[in-house]
Amino acid sequence: MTTLRLTAAQAMVRYIAAQMNDEGDAFIAGMWAIFGHGNVAGMGEALYHAQENLATYRGHNEQGMAHAAIAYAKQSCRKRAMAVTSSIGPGATNMVTAAALAHVNRLPVLFVPGDVFANRGPDPVLQQVENFGDGTISANDCFRPVSRYFDRITRPEQLLTALPRAFATMTDPADCGPVTLAFCQDVQAEAYDWPLSFFEPHIWHQRRVHPDQGELARAVEAIKAAKKPVIVAGGGVHYSGACDALQVFAEQFAIPVVESQAGKSALAWDHPLNLGPVGVTGATPANSICEEADLVLGVGTRFQDFTTGSWALFKNPDRKLISLNVAAYDAVKHGAMPVQCDARVGLADLTSTLGQVCFDAPNPVLKSDWFAAVDPLCQAPSEDATQSNGLPTDQQVIGAVQRASGPDTVVMCAAGTMPGELHKLWKAPRPGAYHMEYGYSCMGYEIAGAMGIKMAQPDRDVVCMLGDGSYMMMNSELATAVMMGIKITIVITDNGGFGCINRLQMGTGGAEFNNLLTHAEHKVPSTIDFVQHSASMGASSVKAGSIAELEKALEQAKAATGPFVVVIDTDPYPSTPDGGHWWEVAVPEVSQREEVNQARADYVQNLANRI
Repeated sequence: MTTLRLTAAQAMVRYIAAQMNDEGDAFIAGMWAIFGHGNVAGMGEALYHAQENLATYRGHNEQGMAHAAIAYAKQSCRKRAMAVTSSIGPGATNMVTAAALAHVNRLPVLFVPGDVFANRGPDPVLQQVENFGDGTISANDCFRPVSRYFDRITRPEQLLTALPRAFATMTDPADCGPVTLAFCQDVQAEAYDWPLSFFEPHIWHQRRVHPDQGELARAVEAIKAAKKPVIVAGGGVHYSGACDALQVFAEQFAIPVVESQAGKSALAWDHPLNLGPVGVTGATPANSICEEADLVLGVGTRFQDFTTGSWALFKNPDRKLISLNVAAYDAVKHGAMPVQCDARVGLADLTSTLGQVCFDAPNPVLKSDWFAAVDPLCQAPSEDATQSNGLPTDQQVIGAVQRASGPDTVVMCAAGTMPGELHKLWKAPRPGAYHMEYGYSCMGYEIAGAMGIKMAQPDRDVVCMLGDGSYMMMNSELATAVMMGIKITIVITDNGGFGCINRLQMGTGGAEFNNLLTHAEHKVPSTIDFVQHSASMGASSVKAGSIAELEKALEQAKAATGPFVVVIDTDPYPSTPDGGHWWEVAVPEVSQREEVNQARADYVQNLANRI
């Protein structure tokens, strides 16, 4: 057997660079790295010598660079991914939030945090978290519940089994998610005689799981027996590359389609069968159809509470639930009739098996009435028009960005006010035009995520929408985008705090407290200048004092060569009054506030509507 003597870190890097997808691209497109004493000598030296085969990118915050890696995988529809390495201790635990985000969203990313010394010679090493009752535990055990595969590398040769398992997990459509290989820092530097065959290029083909014929037959009979079916399109439609198959299926049988946050853009917004967003942040056409549906066919959706209106949306007492999903865990949720398979294959099989079935197409008035109600909210205000406090609304900001967008625009967001407003109002012309991280809804994902999207699809025009709260949570990767020359447009809507949660607080009867900056205990009023702050990191930055100025700034952004930031003050109170659905947020049973008592009564009444 021919062998090659390398350190464990060198072997890991060499193996990673040799793993390909079935389109001939390296599956791991690069490794993000912040070095510390737990990885600089081992992984750092290995990455230095592998730059021609595996690019290394430097971030400013471990969580931020992990967000960029995850967004890259999401926009690539899981065909490619990235790796992230950190030192031991805080560098590692900084990434746990990002690992949770990837786990919830079923997205591949390879985490390689440094770990304690396997030989325990310098025990406890700097930054080590000691467990008084278990000597095998380190801070990296925090990754266990948020990793689809976890391993601790305490011997070099363990990589011979751990790395193939890691890639098998990241490339499996059902098990896909984050992998953590906690890499003991002394082991990174240890040498081993590796079989040369271990480093031969390997192609990881996308597995297309076909449905069980019994499950398929039962689903066909249920659909044939339905009178008012509806399709709920989830993120799995995108990951499977099933958007065309969804359109063919929907058109052949005239079944309306509604979209979750992850599924939005699966059909063009103006397709007659696309009734738009569903659930808590949904549109009236979608929700009204779902309320009456006697059969709900979920395709690649987790049936999250926002999608289902906390399971109070599907009101028809006779409704049946079919879940077409590649993951068995998701296919059987809430008593659904499972069709465990790849979305593209499953939709094609349903199309060929259903025969001459045809349903009544939805009334086009549903969509025309919806847009007649919400389009005016997005229009630029007339010169003499003012809001209650003279500030633009988020809906008007979205309208301005929409008018400046083109067919190659990707609008993205993650948390706060904008996810709900964008879900309702954004008109996505084609797949991939809408990138929303709403599985974990992680504040701080936005700027780093926008960077990852642009790296995945350099030809797309990426617009990042975020509030001042998310910007303050994590803005450091703006400096990374500047240094890497990554062109993204960032629209910061400054509503003076956490406007979305302030409205939720009010909606559950609570007093405005500790969300908007004006309602928090501060000795010095906030005077944050986001224009100067973002400009200090090297971004082109402007302040828009009105929607008209925002539109001019968005035109300027098109000529920029790097990050372009537009800041606009917005009204924290208005939200789109049309559409939407109840969302279960537990309201206190006992309160001194009459508003809370009334909200509790409404809450109890809404619980009774759940089927």
